[in-house]
Amino acid sequence: MSFEACAALVEKADPLRFRAAMAAPVSARKILFPLYAFNIEVARAPWVTQETMIAEMRLQWWRDALEEIAEGKTPRRHEVVDALAGCLDAEGARCLDGLVAARRWDIYSEPFEDRAHFDEYINATSAHLMWTAARLLGPADEGFVRDFGYGVGVANILQAYPALNGQGRKPLGDTSDAAIAELAASGQARLDKARKSRRSVSKAAGAALIAGYHARPVLQRVQREPARVVADALDVNPARDSLRFLNVTLRGWWH
Repeated sequence: MSFEACAALVEKADPLRFRAAMAAPVSARKILFPLYAFNIEVARAPWVTQETMIAEMRLQWWRDALEEIAEGKTPRRHEVVDALAGCLDAEGARCLDGLVAARRWDIYSEPFEDRAHFDEYINATSAHLMWTAARLLGPADEGFVRDFGYGVGVANILQAYPALNGQGRKPLGDTSDAAIAELAASGQARLDKARKSRRSVSKAAGAALIAGYHARPVLQRVQREPARVVADALDVNPARDSLRFLNVTLRGWWH
């Protein structure tokens, strides 16, 4: 039942990843849905309360659950934790702990300290998840997956900027057109780097990368029209989005 609960949660709260998981083989979904459900629970933990202490406690609860899995203990009862324990190994649990720790930034209103801090956040919240999924699914080169995950993470945070800014967060230290375009270009450069080494990931592990199908068009558009980020005008054409998703699922994540 825990797996079905994870799938239902992802379908409701993260339609993009739900569609990506449903495009993967059935065997891959047994890993993807628990990981994506975990990501939802952790990502929303800082936002369900205005009390910083309670938010910190919610994140710590997930870190403790991951520690139990890593140490081979019987984990606490929770539908998502139950499903995670069935597919996650100690290495994966420790990697995802870094994801939870990085989400502490979402609790507070301080901007990132510098570009290195921003990059650490993107690597932890995007690439950690993607790498854990890919590694559990099949052979893959970690550097390659992390390059791809970074590019996807940059695209995601650019799309989320208006919502984050509206909640008093400052994900972009410099909101000038030049700085935003440069950030998008750096994200695309990592996607391009991953594309060149795409043979370093097995077909099985590639199922973890389908969820990044939208990143390249987003980054390309931001480079052409960076002002759309601040203006909350990075609208997605549903027809084009569906065609791209179909192209990626049929031809490969690198297209």
